[in-house]
Formats: sequence, C-alpha cells, structure tokens
Amino acid sequence: MSARVVVLISGTGSNMAALLEAARDPAYGATVVAVGSDREGTRGIELAEEAGVPAFVVPFRDYPDRSRWNAAMAERISEHRPDLVVSAGFMRILGPAVIGSHPAVNIHPALLPSFPGAHAVRDALAHGVRITGTTIHFLDEGVDSGPIIDQVAVPVQDGDDEASLHERIKSVERTMLVDTVGRLAREGWTIDGRHVRFGRTEQRVTDATDTKENR
Repeated sequence: MSARVVVLISGTGSNMAALLEAARDPAYGATVVAVGSDREGTRGIELAEEAGVPAFVVPFRDYPDRSRWNAAMAERISEHRPDLVVSAGFMRILGPAVIGSHPAVNIHPALLPSFPGAHAVRDALAHGVRITGTTIHFLDEGVDSGPIIDQVAVPVQDGDDEASLHERIKSVERTMLVDTVGRLAREGWTIDGRHVRFGRTEQRVTDATDTKENR
C-alpha cells in the first residue's frame, strides 16, 4: 500500500511540487494526501489545489500561543491519517503535539549539526566554510537536532551570496528529499539512538537509553 504523506510548506512549495511529481508513479510508494501551511495565499497552496490535493492553512497569528497553534496543526494533520509528515520549507517549529503523533522529517539547507536554525545559508557564508550542503532528518523537540537520515554536500563558490548558494542547495535537496521519502515509504525505517537505518525490524525496544522505533 502507498504510504500517506502530509507535506507542510510556508512558501512557493518547490520541494512539495517535486514530491507530487514523484508520487505520480505508483512504484514510488508514497501519496501526498494533503498539503498544509502556516501562511495564507502561498504559491505552494495554489499548486496543491491545482493538482487536486487537499490543502489547509493554520495561521500562527490566529492562536494566542505556540502550544495552541501546534495543537491545531496536529488536529488538521491527523484528519488526513498520515504515515509520514514532511516539513519542506516549513518555517515554524513543530512541537510535541505534532511530532508526538506522527513521524516527521525536515529538510534543512546545511550539513547538520552545523548551522541549525532559520538562517543556515547566511550563517555558513558568514563563517567562511568552503563546503555546506543539505540534510534530511527526523524531527524531535529541538531545533534541527533530530536523527540524520541523509546529507549531500554543496561547495561554496567564490563570489557566492546567500541567494546563489541557496539556489544550488535547493537544486540538490529536491532530489535528496524525493529519494529519501520514497525509500522511507517503501522500506520503512529503524531509529537506534541517533542512527537511522532503512528497513523494518521485528524488535521494539523502549528503554530510554537505547530506543528503537520501527515504522
């Protein structure tokens, strides 16, 4: 059966569009069943609606605090019964209400654990690194701190500014995101501490010091 995926976006939805295109192939193993956003009027929501995918918006400003917004977002996500939530250019921190209910992955424009946070590309340039890249990782309650699934390096070129470097990172992160989500959907995964491995196992350990999660 095809895995049910909810994609969260905040902007143009280029990564989401790549997932929609990949999911047109029945062999991909995943179906985007809904697209959610924290912002109204985004191009990404328009693209989802044009593709016939249900879309929803949970504006942050409509809630008195982050925890209530997270609870509302979790409720809207749960309506679509996802097997996996994909944060693809989503600019809000998801709290326990969401990540405690559904496994969720995030794409980040840096080689974590270096340069977490909202300004990763700018921070990498300011630091003078010669290699940066992109990371896909499972979400936890920290900021870009969850177990790493995959990474791709991107060289920093002389004369790069934030826009040019970010564009080259985006060009490789789309491929990595599509490949990784497909593998998670088809093969499942195991998380052992901070190590993510594709494939399912029969063993399920709940010891807090040595946790294995099987999906």
